[in-house]
Amino acid sequence: MRDLDTGGAGDLGSDTAPAGTARGTGKRILFVNQYYWPDNASTAQHLADLAASMAARGYECHVLCARGRYQPGEPIPPRSEVHEGVTIHRVRATSLGRRGTLARMTDYLSFYAGAVFKAMTMRRFDAVVTLTTPPIIGLVGTILRKWKGSKHVYWSMDLHPDASLALGRMAPRNPVVRALRGLSDLVYRLADRVVVLGPYMADRVAMKGVDDAAIRTIPVWSRRDEVYPIPRESNALRRSLDLGDAFVAMYSGNLGLAHSFDEFIEAARRLRDRKDIVFLFAGAGPRLAEVKEAQRLEGLENIRFLDYVPREQLHVSLSMADTHLISMRPEMTGIVVPGKLYGVMASGRPSIFVGPRHCETADTIRAAGCGMTVDRGDVAGLVAALTRLAGDAALARRMGERGRSAFLTGFEQKLCCRKWCDLIDELIAGEDLESTAGRPRRLHRAEPARRAASAAPIAAPLATTLR
Repeated sequence: MRDLDTGGAGDLGSDTAPAGTARGTGKRILFVNQYYWPDNASTAQHLADLAASMAARGYECHVLCARGRYQPGEPIPPRSEVHEGVTIHRVRATSLGRRGTLARMTDYLSFYAGAVFKAMTMRRFDAVVTLTTPPIIGLVGTILRKWKGSKHVYWSMDLHPDASLALGRMAPRNPVVRALRGLSDLVYRLADRVVVLGPYMADRVAMKGVDDAAIRTIPVWSRRDEVYPIPRESNALRRSLDLGDAFVAMYSGNLGLAHSFDEFIEAARRLRDRKDIVFLFAGAGPRLAEVKEAQRLEGLENIRFLDYVPREQLHVSLSMADTHLISMRPEMTGIVVPGKLYGVMASGRPSIFVGPRHCETADTIRAAGCGMTVDRGDVAGLVAALTRLAGDAALARRMGERGRSAFLTGFEQKLCCRKWCDLIDELIAGEDLESTAGRPRRLHRAEPARRAASAAPIAAPLATTLR
């Protein structure tokens, strides 16, 4: 596959600020999240990218995270160290993993206690950026804003307890749940800025009472030098798995509760006699067991599995596929944004998305012309998309090239991290928004009709392409 990497809008330059600029000089930034390098959680990887990028640009960057690991049983890192110019402070926390609600709550609460105590004993920071692992960890930023005068940026990777409520895992009338939701919404409203991953999430955050002027949209990203196209014939991992000339439809990443897998399993059933089409699930998560059980009980030899690969091997892993499978339950629209799409686009492979017609993922695929979207439950449509791409290599290649091009101009790490630097500089300088924290804020309702209208102009030319 031709790499669309040379010059033009895709040339984003170095992470290091140009000589003679004062960007970041003397500005102390604290990032707070349960996981950080060397953990492989998505939030850990994106935070490591951002912190290292900002450190290279002259900011004094510190990270407050847990010593417990995302994957239980892995070696415990030191309490403090410097990595890629970022000073890491790790507090003691349990590492029971995702074996159940009690285990997760224990991990969360132990990190809360350590993080609050450590944060209060550290020197003042100009800005504190909190993520959403664990839920409501933004409260650390709220406390530091109140007691130390730091600016607080809430990086909303997903929404809690909105996710649990949407999945029916919490009862909305439960007084404890109502109190947690009220506290979570208050933390959002008190933040100086809220960074969201897309317009649908922005609508959700606005409905919490956050003023539009405080909301910034910066997507998550992939890295052009980390994920890039590799021709299938020269992919060593593909050869090692003995995939031969099969058309590989790959689901890569967390098999989580926010995603739907019934369509993929049923498509594998219907295509079980097509020896030239293989379904490959690479990763782990709470839904992996049910996919493995279906494969075992029904003898679906066209479903195969692969563990997580190291981050430095993502370009090989993602390029192994001929198309990538992505899914999201409709009720999760605006609550989560599957970041795996940007790695797929970086790898130069097309996507097939099963989920709501209008959400960040579906709109991006249509706008870029880099894949196909299928309604949840439409297994016939999924099978048609798979067989269409399996039988038309030229179409798959064109979609992959368009995805790579769109990635370089909109979802590449340096571009997104530069937006973060601009945000932090503006916030600390106080140039663009007087603090509105604590005052009543105007509610903005989600507008699916407006989103649909904005997507309509790009749907027609894509339909022509797919006919």
